[in-house]
Formats: sequence, C-alpha cells, structure tokens
Amino acid sequence: MYYAIFFRACILILGLCILSSCLEKKHQAKKTTKKEIVSTPQSKSDLQLLDSLFNTHKEFESIQFDSPVGKPSYKGYYNAQEFRENDHLGEDWNGVGGGNSDLGDPIYSISNGYIYSSKNIDGGWGNVIRIIHSYKNKYYESIYAHCDSIFVKEHQFIKRGEQIGTIGTANGSYLAHLHLEVRDSIFMDIGAGYSTESKGYLNPTEFIKTH
Repeated sequence: MYYAIFFRACILILGLCILSSCLEKKHQAKKTTKKEIVSTPQSKSDLQLLDSLFNTHKEFESIQFDSPVGKPSYKGYYNAQEFRENDHLGEDWNGVGGGNSDLGDPIYSISNGYIYSSKNIDGGWGNVIRIIHSYKNKYYESIYAHCDSIFVKEHQFIKRGEQIGTIGTANGSYLAHLHLEVRDSIFMDIGAGYSTESKGYLNPTEFIKTH
C-alpha cells in the first residue's frame, strides 16, 4: 500500500514538473515573440530621424542631380558596365584612358544629402559612401563604391557637387572605377552589386537625367 502511495506521489510530482517546464517554455516563447515585435520598427524610427533632420536643415534637400564624375556631365569618363547589364545593379564609371588612369580622380555627391554611412566594407566593396537624398517628399539613396579615399564622415550633410572621395580599386580588387548605385528603397543591405532582382534599384544615368 505504501509503495502504491509513494508511486502515485512520484507520478504527481513528475507531472507537475513537466507542466512547469511546458509553461516556462511557453513563457519564453512569448518573451521571444514580444522581443521580435519590438525590434522590427527600426527602419520606421530611422525614417522619423531623417524627417526631423531634413525638416531642420531644409537647405540640404535636393533640387537637382548631377554626375558623380567629370562634373557636370561625365567628361572624360564612360559607362563601362551599364545598369542591368549582366544583372548589374549599378553603373561602373571608368576613365577614358583605361586601366588605372582614373585612380585618385575626384568623386562628387550627385545632390544635396545626408551621409548615412562612410566606411570600408568587405566582399569586394572597399570604401563605400552612402548618401540619403530628400527630393520632393521622397527619399533616395546614392552609393559610391570602391573609393580610394573618403573625404566625408558619417552623419554630416553634403551639398551637390562637393567632393566626397576619390576613385579607387576596392583595395586592389579591380582596375580603378566608380561603382554607382541609386536606390528608391533606402536602408537596404549593401547587397552584392549583381542580382536578377532589381526592386528598389534605379538606373543611375536615367535618374540623374530626369531629376
């Protein structure tokens, strides 16, 4: 009889332990889900920050866009690999002299804007400058990659035509050229420069020409 009572008590304790464990796991799952929900509106807060910055500094809103090299109209340069050529997500601007003839040449901001990022990135990108432009109540981003030198810092404003860096080789990965991208979806990852999917990317030459 005592063994039966002891056995039932063990079963009851084991059941309570299992129930407690399940409730704890369920509670942890709820906590994880809540944390994920809290962390998702990051881009919205970034947009609110941009709204505040450009509302305070309206003189840095974009009025027009110019070429990033050979300003104002690519003088001395040619588009060596156009937008969507071989699934290219930008344009490669090379000096007409070929080779590394354009190494160290100036790169200019295509318009007024805010330096969102300015740093070296792995994966064949080298030094990269990312600028957010506020144009007619919409945001665009211009990306300048493979720079030899960077002359601007993150979180500063820039004027159209100001020099932001020099043409480079992405730390010796390529012959000197500027990889330029224009996006109408800001805050995306830097990406790979090539993709069959081009949503969020614009033809830089066409965008500059029409804006």
